[in-house]
Amino acid sequence: MIDRRTVFEIHRLKDMGFSARQIAAELRIDRNSVKKYLETPEVAVVPRKPKASKLDAYRELIDSFLEQYPNVHAPVVLQRLQKEGFTGRITIVRGYLHKRRMDLGRIKNGRAFIRFESAPGEQLQIDWGHFGSLTYGSTKRKLYALAVTESYSRMLYIEFTHSQRQEALHQGLLNAFTFLGGTGDKLIVDNMLTAVTERVGHVIRFNDAFLDFLRVFKIVPVACNVGAAHEKGKIERSISYIRRNFWPLRTFTDLADVQNQVNQWRDTVANVRVHQTTGDKPLELSGRLKLRPLPERLPDCRETEKVMVHKDYAVIFDSNHYTAPPWTVGKHLTLKADHGIVTLYHLQKQITAHFRSWERKQRIELPSHREQVRKLQHQLWKERDVAIISSLCPEAIDYLAALVEARQPVKKSASRLLALKDEYGDVALIYAIRKALAHKAYGADYVQNILHQEKTPQRHHPPVRLKNEDLNHIRLSEPLLADYDAYILKRRHDD
Repeated sequence: MIDRRTVFEIHRLKDMGFSARQIAAELRIDRNSVKKYLETPEVAVVPRKPKASKLDAYRELIDSFLEQYPNVHAPVVLQRLQKEGFTGRITIVRGYLHKRRMDLGRIKNGRAFIRFESAPGEQLQIDWGHFGSLTYGSTKRKLYALAVTESYSRMLYIEFTHSQRQEALHQGLLNAFTFLGGTGDKLIVDNMLTAVTERVGHVIRFNDAFLDFLRVFKIVPVACNVGAAHEKGKIERSISYIRRNFWPLRTFTDLADVQNQVNQWRDTVANVRVHQTTGDKPLELSGRLKLRPLPERLPDCRETEKVMVHKDYAVIFDSNHYTAPPWTVGKHLTLKADHGIVTLYHLQKQITAHFRSWERKQRIELPSHREQVRKLQHQLWKERDVAIISSLCPEAIDYLAALVEARQPVKKSASRLLALKDEYGDVALIYAIRKALAHKAYGADYVQNILHQEKTPQRHHPPVRLKNEDLNHIRLSEPLLADYDAYILKRRHDD
């Protein structure tokens, strides 16, 4: 029977606003019993003769287990009891363990909390979960899941990553906002360093980069109190749900495979099930959401680094070597990477891209880069005019290589082409080079003729001529404004 203490707890929780379902779940009793004792609490004073249980003969043994191992789980106890001849099921073992821990005061998180429900689109909750690791060759990478749930509908988004860095958090949130179709008013986070950098009592200092990311979405971050996991209980339960419903009995080949499988599970199981608390399907409730629309221009959340192209025409990123066009040797490029692609930029123009490797100490090389090395002699890369013309487009490299094979003066031709670039502009010169290459017309004269017939020279004032001719031939590359941004951000971080 239910004792007086339990009846008291039933009514106490009812006064706090709990429903019969919530009370039954909190006290682990039948919902009909909750309703009965809410209507007639005096029923509990009628003593009942306890029924004999298969567990009676083993209670002292179980108590001894609890003395030795207070946190022992029911399946382990069941295995030990079966060796002693026990024939009952795990349910009565689990029930007895729970009762004994209640009596001994060993139930953790035994406090009852009022459940707060949010208005549609008011609140999103996020958290990380650790899911072991994936192996790539001889390399092991830790595996994390960023879970995001909309509090009203319980719509769930999951993104697996090999990192919990700032960029991984931002990219995961951006993908979640895109999946949900907008953002809420508040974003509930715990005290992860990528969100909260300092906390003194109720005074919270949020991560500057995190605030910069959220600013464009007009969503307000809210940090939970330390040790108060119930303040983001919806996402805590979501991660637990992922662990027990998605993760078991699956195998994965790589990060993309994990993401594909969890996307399928999300769309066919998690977001279309009848949620135990709401009694509705998250996908159906999502139709009532009032989300703030996404901005027209979304932020670029990729990992960004400044890298130098070494003599082997490759840059180093995440312990791997990624090749670049040979004309970039000795230059500093901007590298941007997401989970799948590593992209290199020179003066804000994309020059190459690679599939990202999650192994370490690998060389990822494009055949075209090796071919360019073969075509262009090493000494030509260092020539200023040759390097500038090579950077225009891949066809420019092929055209210079063709000049080598045609025994044309490459350095002299590059200087003439550079003069044509100044006169007609980049776009016109690239057009002429491509047309000359298509017709196998190798020589600066052919390119000049195409420009003369089809293009109009740009009107601009020539620079002042200096007496020192060496100074008149100095060319400066256009500055990359991202360099200045990176410098300012570094200074701000150092300060």
